[in-house]
Amino acid sequence: MPYFAILLVVVFAVFFHRAAEFENESGLLWAGLSVLVSVGALFFFHWGWLGCLFGQTGLFVGIGIFRMMRKK
Repeated sequence: MPYFAILLVVVFAVFFHRAAEFENESGLLWAGLSVLVSVGALFFFHWGWLGCLFGQTGLFVGIGIFRMMRKK
């Protein structure tokens, strides 16, 4: 389980970093938020990989809403 959890953290961090580069935003900020959500869900709250997945989905939706509100 620990290896899978670490792999999950890295995969989501890389995804958010690449997404930020695509949107011309700070990749370090988005990847850092992703790592915080993953580590919090997996190691602090002990929600497991499904909780990590839901947390990352929430982060993705939250970033999208923030970007939509900022452009208005």
